[in-house]
Amino acid sequence: GNHWKNSRGSCDQNCSLDDSKFEDDYYPVNLFPIPILTGITVICALLSLIGITGNIMTILIVSKFRDMRTTINFYLSSMALSDLMIFMCMPFDLYRIWQYRPWNFGVMLCKMFQFISESCTYSTILNITALSVERYLAICFPLKAKVVITKGRVKGIILFLWTVAFLCAGPIFVLVGVEHMNGTDPLETNECKATEFAVRSGLLNIMVLVSSIYFFLPVFCLSILYSLIGRKLWRRKKETIGPNLNNRHKNNKQTIKMLAVVVFAFILCWLPFHVGRYLFSNSEAGSQISQYCNLVSLVLFYLSAAINPILYNIMSKKFRVAAFKMFRVKKASGRKPSTVKEESSQAWTESSIST
Repeated sequence: GNHWKNSRGSCDQNCSLDDSKFEDDYYPVNLFPIPILTGITVICALLSLIGITGNIMTILIVSKFRDMRTTINFYLSSMALSDLMIFMCMPFDLYRIWQYRPWNFGVMLCKMFQFISESCTYSTILNITALSVERYLAICFPLKAKVVITKGRVKGIILFLWTVAFLCAGPIFVLVGVEHMNGTDPLETNECKATEFAVRSGLLNIMVLVSSIYFFLPVFCLSILYSLIGRKLWRRKKETIGPNLNNRHKNNKQTIKMLAVVVFAFILCWLPFHVGRYLFSNSEAGSQISQYCNLVSLVLFYLSAAINPILYNIMSKKFRVAAFKMFRVKKASGRKPSTVKEESSQAWTESSIST
């Protein structure tokens, strides 16, 4: 969620690109042709509709059906809440790509919407990582996981992860603000962007480093975790095991397959932003390319917030069944209470895949 580093519609460094076009009459300013802006706005609006509906449905399904209240689904609900909060920021992002100045919504709203976006991005990454660590323990050390992984502890972990995310995003309140060009009318040149103080003090560079660590370190950890999980499942497949264990192995395999797709989708949506920033942010020649990379990053950012419920629906039969029952059959809320026990004592059943 790095609006403050010349990203997703921001124009912290390259505003001079268009100033020459407008000469004296350059308020308001946008960086892109109207047809492109219209297309981006329509795509984002569709993603918003899909994302808000899907994430609300995820939270409702987990809260409504007892057998869906598994530790794994608590993490997925937390991610759904994060994604819903991200969509609250979309109107401001779209406003800023249509005209990055003037910003006349006030200093606090400038700081708050970027803080929410940043903290929710951190929260999603932390939840995906914690979820993957839990699956590693449940599959590779099932007996230990039975004791260690409890609903109460998972709720506590999720609360802790949100606290860490908010604290790490806290510097945004110092980093960004509303500033205007010297000698001009603030009502015409106000911009919501990284402040001069943040740039001069080095705080901007520190936060860019933090956001990069928040992406690349978890990706590295996730790669190792899923490699270890894959190796464990491969070895277990080669063993001759009974029908019950064989069924559990099949469920574990399906579970990891879905989780791996969720992680891959997350990486796919975020990698272009991080790579583009390092390739173009310090290059004058690449400044216009950088702005279009930011536009692509904007769409991918909201795609990442909308796609998870779609993946659950495609890959989890249990999720689809619960969704249909929620809309069609009201008495379904008490079904299969035993599934929750199975999920906490064994690795992961089909019920714990879905949200």
